[in-house]
Amino acid sequence: MKNNAQRPCPACKSSNAELRGAKNGFEILVCRDCRSIYTGHLPAITDAENYDEYYTESNLSVPDFVVERVREIIGGFSAYRQTNRLLDIGFGAGTILEVAAEDKWNAFGLEVSKPAIDQAKARGFEVFHGNLFESAYPDQHFDVITASEIVEHLPDPESDLKEIARILRPGGLFWATTPYATGLSFRLLGLDWSILSPPEHTQLYSRRGISQMLENAGFSSIRLQTFGLNPMEIAHHFRSRKDETISFNRVETGYQLNESLSRSPARKAIKSLLNNTLNVFHLGDSLKIFAHKK
Repeated sequence: MKNNAQRPCPACKSSNAELRGAKNGFEILVCRDCRSIYTGHLPAITDAENYDEYYTESNLSVPDFVVERVREIIGGFSAYRQTNRLLDIGFGAGTILEVAAEDKWNAFGLEVSKPAIDQAKARGFEVFHGNLFESAYPDQHFDVITASEIVEHLPDPESDLKEIARILRPGGLFWATTPYATGLSFRLLGLDWSILSPPEHTQLYSRRGISQMLENAGFSSIRLQTFGLNPMEIAHHFRSRKDETISFNRVETGYQLNESLSRSPARKAIKSLLNNTLNVFHLGDSLKIFAHKK
């Protein structure tokens, strides 16, 4: 059962919103002040995602090209190494933990999914089963905290960001990715964009919205990049208007595209050029966040 009160924008707290329609039983609103997208109500506990059922043997492993990309990301964290502690929130398959440990970080993980926890413990990682507030990590404990595709799920994201700031040392890095509210796919597909998927995702952030929320939580020197696009979803959208029998799998096609663009130096250069273009014009479907504890 949903609360009857419409919630304000989770990014900027404004109640000045435009109703764009409904999807999966949820009103979809666009904040007129910061342009973030969010559901008018949060899902009831009985309707929320069951992460114990989300992770299975098939999605607790990742392709080799993903591991290589994570190695590049972790390699960029070396300048922040002081306590040598890194925390990955919502570690899922554990790729960041694995690569961070390879790079000699003392890697910690946090997850709400029991299957993911069990797999990580079997691999020897130090992980906590529960949410961030239950973990009760000490103040200023970590050099780097990562959260890949997490903040779009949180019922009270600013509170979680404040807790992340508490346990991150001054000058430490918060690195995260999350879907981008005003990228090309939403502009072309609107409510048909598969990333708009309540109750899985209850908010998608604009650059302005996520920046304001991070500043309110205690972060500064915020750098944002927009990247990534699934042209196969856009093509499917317009083809399926003519043939409703055509099916589409966002995750599978995304993996196929990224794997194809990672097979050679020339293809990697093309991918880099495309992402740079998407970033310049703020048209990517994803936001990459680099934020520093004040």
